[in-house]
Amino acid sequence: MKKFALALSAISVAIAAGSVRAAEISFAANTTGKNVEFLHNQLAIFEKNTGNHVKLVTMPSSSSEQFSQYRLWLAAGNKDVDVYQTDVIWAPQLADQFVDLKEAAKDVVGQFFPSIIASQTVNGRLVALPLFTDAPALFYRKDLLEKYGKQPPKTWDEMAATAKEIQDKERQAGQKDLWGYVFQGNSYEGLTCNGLEWVKSSGGGQIVEPDGTISINNEKAAAALERAKDWIGTISPPGVLAYQEEESRGVWQTGNAVFMRNWPYAYSLGNGADSAVKGKFDVMTLPVAAVGDKPSSTLGGWNLAVSKYSEQQDAAIALVKFLASKDVQKARAIELSNLPTLTDLYDDKDVAAAQPFMPNWKPIFQDAVPRPSATAKVKYNEVSSKFWTAVHNTLSGSGSAAENLELLEADLTTLKGDAW
Repeated sequence: MKKFALALSAISVAIAAGSVRAAEISFAANTTGKNVEFLHNQLAIFEKNTGNHVKLVTMPSSSSEQFSQYRLWLAAGNKDVDVYQTDVIWAPQLADQFVDLKEAAKDVVGQFFPSIIASQTVNGRLVALPLFTDAPALFYRKDLLEKYGKQPPKTWDEMAATAKEIQDKERQAGQKDLWGYVFQGNSYEGLTCNGLEWVKSSGGGQIVEPDGTISINNEKAAAALERAKDWIGTISPPGVLAYQEEESRGVWQTGNAVFMRNWPYAYSLGNGADSAVKGKFDVMTLPVAAVGDKPSSTLGGWNLAVSKYSEQQDAAIALVKFLASKDVQKARAIELSNLPTLTDLYDDKDVAAAQPFMPNWKPIFQDAVPRPSATAKVKYNEVSSKFWTAVHNTLSGSGSAAENLELLEADLTTLKGDAW
């Protein structure tokens, strides 16, 4: 228990002083991968050292469904949930419902990446403390690429050509269920991330620019979506149009994909004892449209916020600081391959030994492209929904990319009105 002593010392002192009393806290968290199992283990440590009890409220793995439920609870002034695990893009939309953590976290805030702290700061208020950050990778079967003398692809077209060749040859050899590429094609926030990466890495902008300009209706963006449309039924299964992260990972982890786009959490699971691809894959930055273009991984990440309706705010803040602490983030990095939000952990030898890819990920998420939540603010969810709908329509053959992006531009212009 020594490694948790520092993380809990402030809490223990507060308990001794009587400022934090034993409390019942409710914590809403998502169920992606092994997040729940990890949290149960960490919460047991927190409970033992504080005397508080934490009830875990498990949420859907879909971030869109999770956001909808959060918004309903918070709009109703729900007192039953004290701590929320929140997506990086939600801060501008839910800020008024959360406690300002700036004063409570002043002793630790300098340990985090400034850009991530900035993403959770709205009108000078720190509305959430960073838990882990995210930037997706291209997972690839290094054994299959070596078998056919292929190099990891630098462009989307190279990826598609390599995927098709290996897929066809492996099917001829008897692996009938193999596909070239799996990603998140369902009509939800995950498709916004994929679509933004295709568009941005093709020079097509980022949907809405930081100055508020609606930039999505352009030839490069349309070409990027048409390229992705060509993957459906050729290197990607038709069912990919219903895939979220876990469905993609399921195909990949059973050995039925050459390439996969997914978040770092899939790395440790892919190397698990029950994985058909254990030791057979590696990860790299996402491809680009042309050699020389800059990779464009979507900035992701999850944070911890305290509800302003909570009747146990002191205990809730203590829980947030514990879960965001160095020791817990280190354990999360080693066990779940989640990217830390604390700068020092990228130089940690234990983390590097457990997750060899992680030190190389630092520049990837530092340069990752943000979704336009800071610009669209409370209207971001509608912006994203309209974008993923246009992308999904294109992928499924309902209108061309040019037609769908023209309609999207008109819808976003109406939504914007005089200003975001």
